[in-house]
Amino acid sequence: MPLRCIPVEELFANPAIAQVSIAPDGRFLAWLAPRNGQLNIWLYDRTTGQGRFLTDQRDRSIHAFAWGNARTIVFARDTNGDENYQLYLLDVLSDEPPRLCTPPEGVRAEILSTLPLREDRILVTHNGRQREVFDVYALDLASGTLELVAENPGGVVEWIPDRKGTIRIAVRTDGANRTLLYREHAHEPFRELLTTTFRTTLEPLRIAADGRRIYVLSNRGRDTAAIYLFDPDTLREEELIAASDTYDMQGLLYSYKHDQPTAAAYVSWRHEYVFLHPTWRSLWEHAAERLRAQLGDVAVHVTSWSLDEEWFVLAALGDTQPAAYYLLSASTGELVELGRAMPHLDPTELSPMQPIQYRARDGMLIRGYLTLPREHRKPVPLVVFPHGGPWTRDVWGFNPAVQLFANRGYGVLQMNYRGSTGYGRRFWEASFKQWGRAMQDDITDGIRWLCSNGVADPERVGIVGGSYGGYAVLAGLAFTPELYRCGVDIVGVSNLLTFRRTIPPYWKPLNQMLDEMIGSLETEEELLRAVSPVFHADRIQAPLLVFQGANDPRVNKAESDQIVEALRSRGVPVEYYVRQDEGHGFVGEQNRVWMYRTIERFLARHLGGRICDGTADASR
Repeated sequence: MPLRCIPVEELFANPAIAQVSIAPDGRFLAWLAPRNGQLNIWLYDRTTGQGRFLTDQRDRSIHAFAWGNARTIVFARDTNGDENYQLYLLDVLSDEPPRLCTPPEGVRAEILSTLPLREDRILVTHNGRQREVFDVYALDLASGTLELVAENPGGVVEWIPDRKGTIRIAVRTDGANRTLLYREHAHEPFRELLTTTFRTTLEPLRIAADGRRIYVLSNRGRDTAAIYLFDPDTLREEELIAASDTYDMQGLLYSYKHDQPTAAAYVSWRHEYVFLHPTWRSLWEHAAERLRAQLGDVAVHVTSWSLDEEWFVLAALGDTQPAAYYLLSASTGELVELGRAMPHLDPTELSPMQPIQYRARDGMLIRGYLTLPREHRKPVPLVVFPHGGPWTRDVWGFNPAVQLFANRGYGVLQMNYRGSTGYGRRFWEASFKQWGRAMQDDITDGIRWLCSNGVADPERVGIVGGSYGGYAVLAGLAFTPELYRCGVDIVGVSNLLTFRRTIPPYWKPLNQMLDEMIGSLETEEELLRAVSPVFHADRIQAPLLVFQGANDPRVNKAESDQIVEALRSRGVPVEYYVRQDEGHGFVGEQNRVWMYRTIERFLARHLGGRICDGTADASR
């Protein structure tokens, strides 16, 4: 019996549950859940077992939320993908509607820090005074009023408060160098501790329990970033907390009860923890063992916990297992399932994601993932799926696009090309000024490796990507046109000159860094032109499908307009779709489903995979 053709709607539906978070006192849990086609906030009372929706957003899903105190939630949403997030307050014990508490138009606001030891306020940032920089405000949770607590003098890109909410640390940049600023008390001016180039990681994470030293993420004197205790008087990393010689550490989980870090997180081929507190280690190990016995091979994350550390929220997810959320009682060890993100999906119908590695032409080790259809004969048609960023990475876990492609009969190649984060400084720096060059070679070499090993059919290779991944689609079609039969570009960069000139205003303090990482507009125009696909559109022969959000603040709509016009003027077939209610990627459920249904049919037409009409299977 052939494998069921899973409808696009099933794979790209809004999750039934997401972003589960427990209130500081442990009574309430909140999460995002679908209502009227958008993700809204659901409140669950642990003591009564009752739940209800707190919001009814109908035109745009809520982006994120956090508990301000035991009865107050703060949430963020933007307008049609413009990424100018506004913050709203919700009293979970009343039926009052959400209260807008940050400037309403053209301003980007963010939650800087909740303050678990204070019930009256949290800290937020916004760029209402000057679009290029963010000031810090205390948001009064009762009145909804904002009080300026730190005005940005220019160039400050990070603020770190202590436990009581006093801004104690700041990071200032001139674009190429980063200066760590520090003060002991709120009434004191900041003093400069030290300056490093942006290539050196010295990232403050939080103030230690002694109120003086700083937990930092640092790669000074090493390749991979490790977590240390840093002394602001000696200016040295004096105590190593967690490290790996292969991978960068990412951050800390911290206990307010014990006033110490409890775990350090990093990503190898999957998410990992280094536990620093025996109670947390024991709780996690026992829970993880039980969840893996029930769900199979899953990564188990600690996502939220009550202040008294009696209640923990765990998320279990794997390549064929979308996130499942559980409430763990520390005192009894009881695990209660709260919900599953995609309960309608059968893991036995999904395809495992295998970690792989290969050597690029210059010897660089490239790691990634290969997903093959559950039923296949080699060689398979291949969808190359480079990630965006570019300074992010792919990681093992459920990905609806990957599962769609595999279910339709394609192998899926994801590679963490040079510059992908988490693999140390040398690997990251190897990407500098390598857009369209060595970074693209890493993609090409992965395809050739799979073809030479008989896994992929060299006559049926397509490439799909978003953001930088969209750039890689266009660069692949332009610079290695012989490799690809088709491409799908989702909000991708086509012209590095116009891309650099139209960045959001709050990226401008980073311009010198971008000059070094991508190329300078002032002195390296020819370099940027040489790797901009729009100037090499005459080499593109493969059919192209392009998607663009009209309100994208990062990759301006003109990026897609340019490449489409250049190709259409030469008679190269291009399908081009713009959504007026989207920004950098398609977030709305209906738009997302429509986009991937369109991609499914496009790939079937050019690579020969099967299509699914939503009600019955069809083959090509």
